[in-house]
Amino acid sequence: MKATPYLDRLGAFRLSPLPDIHFGRQGMQHLPALIARYGRRILLVTGRRSFVDSPHWPALQSALAEQGVSWVHVSVAGEPSPRLVDEIVASQRGAGVEAVVAIGGGSALDAGKAVAGLLRSGTSVMDHLEGVGQGQPYPGPSVPLLAVPTTAGTGSEATRNAVLSEQGPNGFKKSFRDDQLVARVALVDPDLLAGCPSDQLSANGMDAFTQLLESYVSLNASPPTDALAWSGMEAFYRSFWKALEGGPRAPVEGYPGLAYASLMSGITLAQAGLGSVHGLASPLGALFPIPHGVVCGTLLAEATAVNIAALREGEEASDALAKYARVGRLIGEAPDLSEGDACDALVVTLREWNRRLAMPRLGEFGMTGDDLARVVDGSRGGSMKTNPLVLGDEALTALLASRL
Repeated sequence: MKATPYLDRLGAFRLSPLPDIHFGRQGMQHLPALIARYGRRILLVTGRRSFVDSPHWPALQSALAEQGVSWVHVSVAGEPSPRLVDEIVASQRGAGVEAVVAIGGGSALDAGKAVAGLLRSGTSVMDHLEGVGQGQPYPGPSVPLLAVPTTAGTGSEATRNAVLSEQGPNGFKKSFRDDQLVARVALVDPDLLAGCPSDQLSANGMDAFTQLLESYVSLNASPPTDALAWSGMEAFYRSFWKALEGGPRAPVEGYPGLAYASLMSGITLAQAGLGSVHGLASPLGALFPIPHGVVCGTLLAEATAVNIAALREGEEASDALAKYARVGRLIGEAPDLSEGDACDALVVTLREWNRRLAMPRLGEFGMTGDDLARVVDGSRGGSMKTNPLVLGDEALTALLASRL
C-alpha cells in the first residue's frame, strides 16, 4: 500500500522546551559571562580527565574568578548511577548552589542534569526514575543548568532526560525525565572535540547518526523534526570522516559539522523518540560493560536491515521506507536510485561503515547466546515504542545474534 504524502496527512505534534543554544567555534570564551547571569556560586560537573587536562580548564577557572564566581568541582567517571547522583546532591544541597554547569560527555551532562533537578526538590532520583523508581511525579523546580558537551554523540545538552544506570545481573539503564530538567543554556563549541581520541569520536558519532536516523523514521516524527534530522544527517555525512582523520583542517572541516549533527540528534530524539537500536541499548548497557556509542555502531546496520525487511512485508502504509531510501541516496552518493535500491544501498553503506570503523561485536563484552532472551525481554521500553513498526522477539533475537 502506498503511503499518503507526509504533509497531506499533517496532524498534531508537540515540540517540548529547548535550551538557549549557543553554537560556534571558540564559544568557550563566552561561558563565564553566561554563568554569571545565573549566580555567583556554582557547581561544576565534569568528566574525569579530558576537560580538566585541557587548556580550557585553567582558562575557565581564571575567567570565573574575574567574574566573581565561586565554584565547587565534582567529576564523574563512567556512566552515572543513582547513588552517585544522590551523593552529590546530599553534599551540595545546603551549599547555596545557584547554577550547575556540566562540561563533558554524555555521562557528565546527564549527571549534572540529574543533580540540578534534585538540589531543590529534596527527593531521591529513585523517587522518579522511569521503570525502576517509585513512580513519584517530579515536583521541581530545577536549579538552572548550563550544559557544555566536549564530545559529539549523545546530544544530552538538548534533551529533558538524564540517563542513569546500574550494571550487573540486576542492572538497569533508565531515565529521569521532565521538561524542567532541560538546560537553560547549551553551549556547543566544536573546538572542544580536538581532544577526543578517534575511537571515542567514532563511537559517539555513530550514536549521533543512529539518533538522527531513528528519530527521522520514528512513529512520532513531524515536519520540524524531519527537517532537523535531515540537516543533521547531511552535516554528519560531510564531516564525520574528516573529523576522524584529524589533521589541521579537522577543526574547520570536521568538528563543526559533527558537533552540529550531535546537537540536532539531541533535539530530534527529545521531540520524536528513537527506535529499536536504542530499545536494545538499554538492557545491553545495563547487563554488559558496552559503551553506548559502540552499541549503536555495532547494531545500526542490522537493525536498519530488519526494519526495512519488515516494512516491505507489511501491509500498513508507512513513510519509513521512503525516508530510508532518501538517506540511502545521501550516504550512498547515488541520487537517482529507486526506492528499493536506495534502501538496499543504505544497508550496504552502513555495513561498510561498521567494517571501516571496526566496531566490536557484542560477544567481546561477555554476551553469549544464553543472554539473547533476557536482552530482548528488557528492550520493550520507550524507544522501542517509536520504532516504525513492532518487531517480534524472533526478529530482535536474530538481530542481536548477527552481532554476537
